[in-house]
Amino acid sequence: MNVTLAVKQYISKMIESSGPGMKVLLMDKETTSIVSVVYTQSEILQKEVYLFERIDSQNRDNMKHLKAICFLRPSKENVEHLIQELRRPKYSVYFIYFSNVISKSEIKALAEADEQEVVAEVQEYYGDFIAVNPHLFSLNLQGVSRGRSWEPSVLPRVTQGLTSVLLALKKCPMIRYQLSSDMSKRLAESIKQIITKEYELFDFRKTEVPPLLLILDRSDDAITPLLNQWTYQAMVHELLGLNNNRIDLSGVPGISKDLREVVLSAENDEFYANNLYLNFGEIGTNIKNLMEDFQKKKPKDKQKLESISDMKAFVDNYPQFKKMSGTVSKHVTVVGELSRLVSERQLMEVSEVEQELACQSDHSSAQQNVRRLLQNPRVSEIDAVRLVMLYALRYEKHSSSILPSLLEELNRKGVSERHRKMIKAVVEYGGKRIRGSDLIAPTDAVAITKQFFKGLKGVENVYAQHQPLLHDTLDQLIKGRLKDSQFPYLGPSSLRDRPQDIIVFIIGGATYEEALTVYNLNRTMPGVRIVLGGTTIHNTKRSVSLNALNVVVSFTISPLSICPLAHRPLCLIQKRSRLQSDISPRMALCKEHTIVLSELKTFSKTLQILSCPNFSNRHIYIYIYILYIN
Repeated sequence: MNVTLAVKQYISKMIESSGPGMKVLLMDKETTSIVSVVYTQSEILQKEVYLFERIDSQNRDNMKHLKAICFLRPSKENVEHLIQELRRPKYSVYFIYFSNVISKSEIKALAEADEQEVVAEVQEYYGDFIAVNPHLFSLNLQGVSRGRSWEPSVLPRVTQGLTSVLLALKKCPMIRYQLSSDMSKRLAESIKQIITKEYELFDFRKTEVPPLLLILDRSDDAITPLLNQWTYQAMVHELLGLNNNRIDLSGVPGISKDLREVVLSAENDEFYANNLYLNFGEIGTNIKNLMEDFQKKKPKDKQKLESISDMKAFVDNYPQFKKMSGTVSKHVTVVGELSRLVSERQLMEVSEVEQELACQSDHSSAQQNVRRLLQNPRVSEIDAVRLVMLYALRYEKHSSSILPSLLEELNRKGVSERHRKMIKAVVEYGGKRIRGSDLIAPTDAVAITKQFFKGLKGVENVYAQHQPLLHDTLDQLIKGRLKDSQFPYLGPSSLRDRPQDIIVFIIGGATYEEALTVYNLNRTMPGVRIVLGGTTIHNTKRSVSLNALNVVVSFTISPLSICPLAHRPLCLIQKRSRLQSDISPRMALCKEHTIVLSELKTFSKTLQILSCPNFSNRHIYIYIYILYIN
């Protein structure tokens, strides 16, 4: 099971089907990302694709000498753009490929628009996801929930993305989901409905052991996205941010113009592919070796070019040398910036305490170490907040918790009120009341024994003690010990044999640490193939902004409701006194959801308040404003 290969094969088929000749690739915003992650522009140029355009671009020229390959999501907007395109075609012929299932009515509308008969082919190629690594995919979706429920417009998109993964891998799976998450169950049911409705598409060759789709919720393990990482890919995403394999280095001091944005792709960068999962110390050694190798191969300044054969040898070797030169400068720059940030933010010391909070149970030591780091002026705001979040999750119910004192310490450090409020929010999101697992203190006898012996043996690397909850979940699943009471099957059937092909999907986003876990399980467990996906790929900044505040922020994009108080907008920066004089103490919603302003200070009222159909955008702004000023 290789999601990168699946998408590459789809794109290759599209280009081959159009035959020889010059081509333009027409895409939308999402399919542009899907293609760019698996193919470089130079690779596609070699396949006679000379132009790349967006279907929604208004400034495209007529080029009748080009064939158009259209790779689009089957959204209403794209279908409408395509209808307009076919009515006034700019290219000689159109090969149309949708990344997911398209309705018959939309096909009919396209056929009616094709009055000049320029459409040669219409197909469905199920590449409706971002193939990050061969065993890792993302849907690039943020803000997927309304509290503990799906954002209504997002559930269909997630269903489409996940079913396209199943179709691309040619799997018709049995489905298990996390019982403690209503969102997991809803998604499982939605996937099952599509499989039943499109049964002909899922009519793949039966295997002895059916594949398995396991749907999980990020709230079951809110700790993993908060930890600093020390393997190359994960570290780059945590400290610099990876977006569709691209890194923005424009803010790096003294950066050269050609390195302001760099691409890290294991498909086209041998050094990156070989170092993806190595730790920071090993990467430093390998960078040194890469530099030495480059120096040996570098052409001498006064290289003799006396004969035709000398010139030919120089020309033949130059592209490889230029490529190696680009690789060296790129990775030296990236690793240099990582090293600068580690030193500047004292991340080794911070990470050691993070690992202690995530893996150990010594409250006395933990509180001393957290307080010491909060008082260190070199520890950044995001690192200070992350430490207190980890403490709050780890010692949520501890009788001697010093969380109020740590919050006051953050205040003295100058941490913004917004960030301080996120700490309470992350506990609301992934605290003990919400979790369905034994994330913090295992109650299972086997788990307790393993933890005991691990403590006796000690830890080889203090920065890599933590294993994500996903590791234990998959280990139990592969051994046939994953409890049906916690992860039930959808429907009456169940697997008797050990699963061989497993697709794991995490609502709320996966992490590169979990991707490393899957990579290691694939490497060490013969006969087991695992693919991991999520609505997004997290780092700490993304996790904090999406998960900790998902209850509040996700509602700002909900549709406007009719409400007697929505006659004029309320600015978020108004002073509290102005706010209270601007509206009455009670907001007139439906009777059972009449809201007293003082009640809005707590998250406990959030779900019942924001589920009210008369809750307008204006009320949402009022709610967020009061939440932040109290």
